[in-house]
Amino acid sequence: MSGQTDLWLAVPAAVIWFGNLLSPWRPWSTRERIEADVDAGRAAGLNRITVLIPARNEAEVIGATLAGLQAQGESLSVVVVDDQSTDGTGRIAAAFPNTRVVGGKPLPPGWAGKLWALQQGLAEVETPLTLLLDADIELRPGLLAALLRQKQAQGLHFVSLMADLRRTGFWDRLLLPAFVYYFKLLYPFALSNSRFRHVAAAAGGCVLVDTAALYNVGAFASLRGALIDDCTLAGQIKTAGYRTWIGLSRGVLSLRPYGALRPIHDMVARSAFTQLHYSSLLLLLVTAIFAAAYWLPLAALFLPAARGLAAAALLAMALAYWPTLRYYGMSPLWLLLTPLGASLYLAMTWSSAIRYWRGTRSQWKGRVYATGREGTTGAVGEKNL
Repeated sequence: MSGQTDLWLAVPAAVIWFGNLLSPWRPWSTRERIEADVDAGRAAGLNRITVLIPARNEAEVIGATLAGLQAQGESLSVVVVDDQSTDGTGRIAAAFPNTRVVGGKPLPPGWAGKLWALQQGLAEVETPLTLLLDADIELRPGLLAALLRQKQAQGLHFVSLMADLRRTGFWDRLLLPAFVYYFKLLYPFALSNSRFRHVAAAAGGCVLVDTAALYNVGAFASLRGALIDDCTLAGQIKTAGYRTWIGLSRGVLSLRPYGALRPIHDMVARSAFTQLHYSSLLLLLVTAIFAAAYWLPLAALFLPAARGLAAAALLAMALAYWPTLRYYGMSPLWLLLTPLGASLYLAMTWSSAIRYWRGTRSQWKGRVYATGREGTTGAVGEKNL
C-alpha cells in the first residue's frame, strides 16, 4: 500500500472530528445548562405549576423524587399516575402532602405506557404550567427556581433538562457521559434552542411546559405510540410556533441505578433502532461513520505516512469529548477509552435492530411493544410480561 493510500485511512476521521470542533453550533459544548440556585431559597409562584409524574413500579425511588419536590417551595401541586404498579408505589406517593395519586387504567391499543399515564394525569392539571417529571428524577433544592427564571427570562414555552445519570461503576462511567455526548451530537442544543424548526430536542425526565401549549398540539394523544416521545413532543411544540429550550443540569439527578453493562444495554437498545427510523440503510451508514471516526484512525497510527494525521484526528476526538467529561467531574484518563465506548454503543444499536427484526419494537417496564412500520403514532402491540 502506498503512502498516499495509507494517508486516506485517516482523512475521514480528520474531517469528522475537526468538523465537529469547528461547527458553529458547537455540539460538544456544555454551555447550555441550568444549575440549582441554592441561594434562591424556596421558589415563589409554585402554585402556577402542577407536577405530573407517571410511575410504574417505582417504590424504590418515588419517595426521594417527591421529597425533592417538597424542598422546592410551597404550594406545588403534584399528580402521580400510578400505572398499575404492584409494589406499593401509589401508597408511598399518597403519604406526601399536596400529592394526588391517580390510579392508571389498562393500556389501550396504540399507546405507549408512559404517554397513556401522562394523558390520564393531564386531566387533573388546572394550572398554567406543567412539570413533566419521571418517577426516578430528584430535583436539587433551588432547581425549580432556576428553571422558572430561565423560562421567564427568555420567553420560553417548553424547557427541558437532561438528568445527571448515576455513575457508580466502570460501565456507567464509561458509557453514561457518552450517552449525553452522542445525544448532543444528534440534536445540537444550539440548533434546538434556536428558531430553526428542523431540529428540536427534549429530555423527557424533566420538562416544564405551558399547559396551553400542550393542549394546542394535541397533548399526548398526538404522539401516543411514540417511543422517543420527548423529542417528538418538542418537535410538535416547536412546529406550532412555540419556543423550546434544552440544556444540561447537575441539579436534576437520575435515581436509576445502572452499574452493570446489561441495564445500560437495555436502555439504549430500547429505542436506538427507532432513532434510525427502523432503517437498515441508516444502520449501515452509522456503522461506516463509527468505523471511519474511531477504528480507522487507530489503525492508521501504525502506518508511517498516516500517523500524523491520525494522531491529530484522535486528538480532535478527545478535545470534543473532554468538555462532557469535565462537566461531570470525570478524569481525562477516560478519554483513552472513547473508542471502546463508541464500539459498545454501535453494538447496542445493532442489538436494537436485531430485536426489531425478531419482532420486538421495544420493551420496557414489563411491557413488550410489537414491531411495525406504522411510524411514531401508529398502533403498538402490547402485552404484560
